[in-house]
Amino acid sequence: MKKLIYLLAFGWAVISCQGTKEVTSKILLSPIKYNNTITAEELKTHLYIVAADSMQGRQTGSIGQKKAGKYLISQYQKERIPFPKGAQNYYQHVPAAFLNANRNGNLPDTENIWAYIEGSEKPDEIIVISAHYDHVGTKDDAIFNGADDDGSGTVALLEIAQAFQLAKKEGHGPKRSILFLHVTAEEHGLHGSRYYTENPLFPLQNTVANINIDMIGRRDDAHPDSNNYVYLIGADRLSSELDQISKTVNEKYVQLNLDFRYNALNDPNNFYRRSDHYNFAKNNIPSVFIFNGVHADYHRKTDTPDKIEYDALTKRAQLAFNIAWELANRENRIVVDQK
Repeated sequence: MKKLIYLLAFGWAVISCQGTKEVTSKILLSPIKYNNTITAEELKTHLYIVAADSMQGRQTGSIGQKKAGKYLISQYQKERIPFPKGAQNYYQHVPAAFLNANRNGNLPDTENIWAYIEGSEKPDEIIVISAHYDHVGTKDDAIFNGADDDGSGTVALLEIAQAFQLAKKEGHGPKRSILFLHVTAEEHGLHGSRYYTENPLFPLQNTVANINIDMIGRRDDAHPDSNNYVYLIGADRLSSELDQISKTVNEKYVQLNLDFRYNALNDPNNFYRRSDHYNFAKNNIPSVFIFNGVHADYHRKTDTPDKIEYDALTKRAQLAFNIAWELANRENRIVVDQK
């Protein structure tokens, strides 16, 4: 009898232990821990470098833009996040002939910058998280720093990548692969993202979704009393699942007020076609554009890092991270079910 009691107790202990491991595993797989590594302090540190006067406004192909690009690469190297499989380095060369083919803006050669975390279970399925790192340079000796446009999205990518890499180090890397894509020449006509989608490193049919981040560090005139909002544009245009995921993870983890006014089909601003997600969307890739709206410093020399609201920048970057986390780790890839 004592032996039987002992065996039963041992069996119960094993079952209890297994149950505890399962619960613990589920807790560890929650994005909350990694979400919280995206901090205002680190975003501010990065942005004061990316949008510094020394970057000379990051005009496409300029010395200042290339200097900013080297900083981005240094941060990926610091975190041991490699360039993508199949690439020779962190650069995707974008030739001047491509940039000037439709309208000669006398633009020089430039580069997209990419980094990559390979998926653990579905490595051939790719989530692209994008932001443009160029701006408009200098005018009449004034430096247009572009802290919000799009220094804010640029540094958000660095923090999101760091969060995913930490998860990977702890055994919880994304099931699908993630391409962190800093595109060039957005200000001249979305050329960098167009070049990538016409010359993709990974087949477009394997690209599950694009999350595009462009201007997330300020507030606009429509929200004078609170920065706890963000505009979501395009999520429902191709995939009802992407739209639902964006809403669900926001409610669960971030609690921003989602504003959809610029997602209207008749939006007179036409923001849906004015940032880099559009080159993915027109290739039938579900895409969501995360945006804070325009403000008085838009495309002015006064768009400087001291005016960024870093609490808002943090929450919006966290929203992008949580959307990417869900897309990368859910059992089935989202489907295109909308025209």
